Amino acid sequence: MSRWLVTNVPPLLLLLGLTVLIVGLSIAVRSLVRRRFPQLSGETHNDVTKFAFGVVAFVFAFFMSFLASSLWDQISGLGGTDEGVLIEGATGVQLARDSTVFDTADRDRIRQSLLDYGHAAEAEWPLAAGKRWPLAADDRLARLYNSYEQVAARTDAQKTLLSTSFANLDKMSQARTERLLTARTDEGPPWSLWAVVIVTSVLVLGCAIIYGVEQPAVHSTMVATVGALVAANLFLILELSHPYVGEIGTSPEPLHELVRVLEAPPR
Repeated sequence: MSRWLVTNVPPLLLLLGLTVLIVGLSIAVRSLVRRRFPQLSGETHNDVTKFAFGVVAFVFAFFMSFLASSLWDQISGLGGTDEGVLIEGATGVQLARDSTVFDTADRDRIRQSLLDYGHAAEAEWPLAAGKRWPLAADDRLARLYNSYEQVAARTDAQKTLLSTSFANLDKMSQARTERLLTARTDEGPPWSLWAVVIVTSVLVLGCAIIYGVEQPAVHSTMVATVGALVAANLFLILELSHPYVGEIGTSPEPLHELVRVLEAPPR
Protein backbone atom coordinates (compact mmCIF):
# COMPACT_ATOMS: atom_id res chain seq x y z
CA MET A 1 0.00 0.00 0.00
CA SER A 2 2.76 2.47 0.92
CA ARG A 3 4.60 1.75 -2.35
CA TRP A 4 1.41 2.33 -4.35
CA LEU A 5 0.76 5.65 -2.61
CA VAL A 6 4.31 6.93 -3.15
CA THR A 7 4.41 5.75 -6.76
CA ASN A 8 0.99 6.90 -7.95
CA VAL A 9 0.08 9.95 -5.84
CA PRO A 10 1.98 13.24 -6.38
CA PRO A 11 3.88 14.27 -3.21
CA LEU A 12 2.01 17.54 -2.66
CA LEU A 13 -1.36 15.86 -3.17
CA LEU A 14 -0.37 13.05 -0.79
CA LEU A 15 0.69 15.54 1.89
CA LEU A 16 -2.50 17.58 1.50
CA GLY A 17 -4.64 14.44 1.51
CA LEU A 18 -3.06 13.11 4.70
CA THR A 19 -3.34 16.51 6.37
CA VAL A 20 -7.00 17.01 5.46
CA LEU A 21 -7.90 13.45 6.46
CA ILE A 22 -6.11 13.39 9.81
CA VAL A 23 -6.97 16.97 10.82
CA GLY A 24 -10.62 16.51 9.77
CA LEU A 25 -11.01 13.24 11.65
CA SER A 26 -9.27 14.65 14.72
CA ILE A 27 -11.55 17.70 14.91
CA ALA A 28 -14.63 15.53 14.35
CA VAL A 29 -13.57 13.17 17.15
CA ARG A 30 -12.83 16.15 19.41
CA SER A 31 -16.37 17.50 18.91
CA LEU A 32 -17.90 14.09 19.61
CA VAL A 33 -15.82 13.47 22.73
CA ARG A 34 -16.53 16.93 24.18
CA ARG A 35 -20.28 16.53 23.71
CA ARG A 36 -20.33 13.13 25.39
CA PHE A 37 -17.79 13.88 28.13
CA PRO A 38 -18.08 17.57 29.13
CA GLN A 39 -16.30 16.86 32.44
CA LEU A 40 -12.96 16.51 30.62
CA SER A 41 -12.21 20.19 31.20
CA GLY A 42 -11.57 19.70 34.93
CA GLU A 43 -8.25 20.79 36.48
CA THR A 44 -7.43 17.35 37.92
CA HIS A 45 -8.01 15.76 34.55
CA ASN A 46 -5.80 18.37 32.89
CA ASP A 47 -2.92 17.66 35.26
CA VAL A 48 -3.00 13.99 34.37
CA THR A 49 -3.40 14.69 30.66
CA LYS A 50 -0.54 17.19 30.68
CA PHE A 51 1.82 14.57 32.14
CA ALA A 52 0.65 11.88 29.70
CA PHE A 53 0.86 14.29 26.76
CA GLY A 54 4.45 15.18 27.63
CA VAL A 55 5.53 11.53 27.83
CA VAL A 56 3.69 10.46 24.67
CA ALA A 57 4.91 13.48 22.68
CA PHE A 58 8.52 12.76 23.70
CA VAL A 59 8.26 9.09 22.69
CA PHE A 60 6.55 10.07 19.42
CA ALA A 61 9.22 12.64 18.56
CA PHE A 62 12.08 10.29 19.47
CA PHE A 63 10.69 7.33 17.53
CA MET A 64 9.85 9.37 14.42
CA SER A 65 13.29 10.99 14.43
CA PHE A 66 14.98 7.59 14.78
CA LEU A 67 12.87 6.03 12.02
CA ALA A 68 13.29 8.94 9.60
CA SER A 69 17.06 9.00 10.21
CA SER A 70 17.34 5.24 9.58
CA LEU A 71 15.33 5.43 6.38
CA TRP A 72 17.31 8.45 5.18
CA ASP A 73 20.58 6.61 5.78
CA GLN A 74 19.24 3.80 3.62
CA ILE A 75 19.05 6.29 0.76
CA SER A 76 21.82 8.83 1.32
CA GLY A 77 24.01 7.30 4.02
CA LEU A 78 27.28 5.43 3.59
CA GLY A 79 26.56 2.43 1.39
CA GLY A 80 23.07 3.72 0.60
CA THR A 81 21.27 3.57 -2.72
CA ASP A 82 22.46 7.06 -3.75
CA GLU A 83 26.06 5.94 -3.38
CA GLY A 84 25.46 2.81 -5.45
CA VAL A 85 24.01 4.73 -8.39
CA LEU A 86 26.80 7.32 -8.13
CA ILE A 87 29.35 4.51 -8.36
CA GLU A 88 27.59 3.03 -11.37
CA GLY A 89 27.38 6.34 -13.22
CA ALA A 90 30.82 7.66 -12.24
CA THR A 91 32.51 4.38 -13.16
CA GLY A 92 30.83 4.49 -16.56
CA VAL A 93 32.07 8.04 -17.13
CA GLN A 94 35.60 6.96 -16.15
CA LEU A 95 35.43 4.07 -18.61
CA ALA A 96 34.43 6.52 -21.35
CA ARG A 97 37.37 8.80 -20.55
CA ASP A 98 39.87 5.94 -20.35
CA SER A 99 38.74 4.60 -23.73
CA THR A 100 40.48 7.49 -25.49
CA VAL A 101 43.86 5.76 -25.01
CA PHE A 102 42.86 2.87 -27.25
CA ASP A 103 42.99 2.79 -31.03
CA THR A 104 40.19 4.63 -32.81
CA ALA A 105 38.26 1.50 -33.80
CA ASP A 106 38.44 0.07 -30.27
CA ARG A 107 37.58 3.42 -28.70
CA ASP A 108 34.52 3.94 -30.89
CA ARG A 109 33.28 0.39 -30.29
CA ILE A 110 33.66 0.76 -26.52
CA ARG A 111 31.94 4.16 -26.42
CA GLN A 112 29.03 2.87 -28.50
CA SER A 113 28.66 -0.16 -26.23
CA LEU A 114 28.79 2.08 -23.16
CA LEU A 115 26.18 4.39 -24.69
CA ASP A 116 23.91 1.43 -25.45
CA TYR A 117 24.29 0.28 -21.84
CA GLY A 118 23.54 3.79 -20.55
CA HIS A 119 20.30 3.99 -22.56
CA ALA A 120 19.30 0.50 -21.40
CA ALA A 121 20.02 1.39 -17.75
CA GLU A 122 17.89 4.54 -18.08
CA ALA A 123 15.05 2.55 -19.62
CA GLU A 124 15.18 -0.14 -16.93
CA TRP A 125 15.04 2.34 -14.02
CA PRO A 126 11.23 2.57 -13.71
CA LEU A 127 10.90 -1.15 -14.45
CA ALA A 128 13.34 -2.11 -11.70
CA ALA A 129 11.59 0.25 -9.27
CA GLY A 130 8.43 -1.74 -10.06
CA LYS A 131 10.20 -4.96 -9.02
CA ARG A 132 10.77 -6.24 -12.54
CA TRP A 133 14.15 -7.50 -13.73
CA PRO A 134 14.74 -6.15 -17.25
CA LEU A 135 16.95 -8.17 -19.59
CA ALA A 136 17.92 -5.52 -22.14
CA ALA A 137 20.63 -4.01 -19.94
CA ASP A 138 22.01 -7.49 -19.22
CA ASP A 139 22.52 -7.96 -22.94
CA ARG A 140 24.11 -4.51 -23.33
CA LEU A 141 26.45 -5.21 -20.43
CA ALA A 142 27.53 -8.50 -21.98
CA ARG A 143 28.25 -6.68 -25.26
CA LEU A 144 30.26 -4.10 -23.35
CA TYR A 145 32.43 -6.83 -21.83
CA ASN A 146 32.85 -8.30 -25.32
CA SER A 147 33.96 -4.91 -26.66
CA TYR A 148 36.78 -4.78 -24.14
CA GLU A 149 37.75 -8.39 -24.84
CA GLN A 150 38.27 -7.44 -28.50
CA VAL A 151 40.80 -4.72 -27.64
CA ALA A 152 44.30 -5.50 -28.92
CA ALA A 153 46.47 -3.53 -26.51
CA ARG A 154 49.81 -2.59 -28.10
CA THR A 155 51.40 -0.08 -25.74
CA ASP A 156 52.07 -0.29 -22.01
CA ALA A 157 49.53 2.50 -21.40
CA GLN A 158 46.86 0.59 -23.29
CA LYS A 159 47.62 -2.62 -21.39
CA THR A 160 47.46 -0.83 -18.03
CA LEU A 161 44.20 0.95 -18.81
CA LEU A 162 42.67 -2.21 -20.26
CA SER A 163 43.30 -4.01 -16.97
CA THR A 164 41.94 -1.03 -15.02
CA SER A 165 38.91 -0.86 -17.31
CA PHE A 166 38.00 -4.48 -16.65
CA ALA A 167 38.19 -3.79 -12.90
CA ASN A 168 35.98 -0.71 -13.31
CA LEU A 169 33.58 -2.66 -15.49
CA ASP A 170 33.24 -5.27 -12.76
CA LYS A 171 32.59 -2.47 -10.26
CA MET A 172 29.87 -0.95 -12.46
CA SER A 173 28.26 -4.34 -13.01
CA GLN A 174 28.24 -5.02 -9.27
CA ALA A 175 26.69 -1.61 -8.53
CA ARG A 176 23.91 -2.35 -11.04
CA THR A 177 23.26 -5.79 -9.55
CA GLU A 178 23.01 -4.30 -6.06
CA ARG A 179 20.63 -1.64 -7.37
CA LEU A 180 18.34 -4.20 -8.98
CA LEU A 181 18.39 -6.54 -5.97
CA THR A 182 17.62 -3.68 -3.59
CA ALA A 183 14.71 -2.50 -5.74
CA ARG A 184 13.40 -6.02 -6.18
CA THR A 185 13.46 -6.92 -2.48
CA ASP A 186 12.22 -3.54 -1.23
CA GLU A 187 9.09 -3.95 0.89
CA GLY A 188 9.38 -0.80 2.97
CA PRO A 189 9.24 -0.81 6.79
CA PRO A 190 7.81 -4.03 8.30
CA TRP A 191 4.29 -4.11 9.71
CA SER A 192 5.66 -3.94 13.27
CA LEU A 193 7.17 -0.50 12.60
CA TRP A 194 3.99 0.71 10.94
CA ALA A 195 2.05 -0.53 13.98
CA VAL A 196 4.24 1.54 16.32
CA VAL A 197 3.92 4.58 14.01
CA ILE A 198 0.13 4.31 14.04
CA VAL A 199 -0.14 3.64 17.80
CA THR A 200 2.10 6.57 18.78
CA SER A 201 0.30 8.86 16.33
CA VAL A 202 -3.10 7.90 17.77
CA LEU A 203 -1.82 8.42 21.33
CA VAL A 204 -0.52 11.92 20.53
CA LEU A 205 -3.77 12.89 18.86
CA GLY A 206 -5.79 11.29 21.68
CA CYS A 207 -3.98 13.30 24.34
CA ALA A 208 -4.58 16.50 22.36
CA ILE A 209 -8.27 15.64 21.92
CA ILE A 210 -8.98 14.96 25.62
CA TYR A 211 -6.91 17.90 26.87
CA GLY A 212 -9.17 20.26 28.80
CA VAL A 213 -9.47 23.55 26.92
CA GLU A 214 -12.67 25.47 27.64
CA GLN A 215 -12.89 27.47 24.41
CA PRO A 216 -13.84 25.15 21.48
CA ALA A 217 -12.11 27.31 18.86
CA VAL A 218 -8.81 27.28 20.76
CA HIS A 219 -9.04 23.55 21.39
CA SER A 220 -9.85 22.85 17.72
CA THR A 221 -6.83 24.88 16.67
CA MET A 222 -4.63 22.90 19.05
CA VAL A 223 -5.97 19.56 17.78
CA ALA A 224 -5.60 20.68 14.15
CA THR A 225 -1.97 21.70 14.77
CA VAL A 226 -1.11 18.33 16.33
CA GLY A 227 -3.00 16.57 13.52
CA ALA A 228 -1.03 18.46 10.86
CA LEU A 229 2.22 17.55 12.64
CA VAL A 230 1.27 13.86 12.67
CA ALA A 231 0.28 14.02 8.99
CA ALA A 232 3.61 15.63 8.05
CA ASN A 233 5.52 12.90 9.90
CA LEU A 234 3.51 10.13 8.24
CA PHE A 235 4.13 11.73 4.85
CA LEU A 236 7.88 11.86 5.52
CA ILE A 237 7.99 8.20 6.57
CA LEU A 238 6.01 7.19 3.47
CA GLU A 239 8.35 9.10 1.13
CA LEU A 240 11.45 7.62 2.77
CA SER A 241 10.13 4.05 2.86
CA HIS A 242 11.09 3.07 -0.70
CA PRO A 243 14.57 4.14 -1.92
CA TYR A 244 13.87 4.03 -5.68
CA VAL A 245 10.42 5.63 -5.85
CA GLY A 246 8.97 8.92 -4.69
CA GLU A 247 10.21 12.49 -4.52
CA ILE A 248 12.96 11.72 -1.98
CA GLY A 249 14.07 8.44 -3.56
CA THR A 250 17.37 7.88 -5.33
CA SER A 251 17.65 9.71 -8.65
CA PRO A 252 18.91 8.17 -11.92
CA GLU A 253 20.77 11.41 -12.68
CA PRO A 254 24.25 9.71 -12.63
CA LEU A 255 23.05 7.45 -15.45
CA HIS A 256 21.76 10.47 -17.37
CA GLU A 257 25.17 12.10 -16.95
CA LEU A 258 26.85 8.97 -18.34
CA VAL A 259 24.69 9.19 -21.47
CA ARG A 260 25.40 12.93 -21.86
CA VAL A 261 29.15 12.35 -21.65
CA LEU A 262 29.01 9.58 -24.26
CA GLU A 263 26.80 11.54 -26.63
CA ALA A 264 29.36 14.37 -26.68
CA PRO A 265 32.15 14.00 -29.28
CA PRO A 266 35.28 12.31 -27.85
CA ARG A 267 38.22 14.59 -27.17
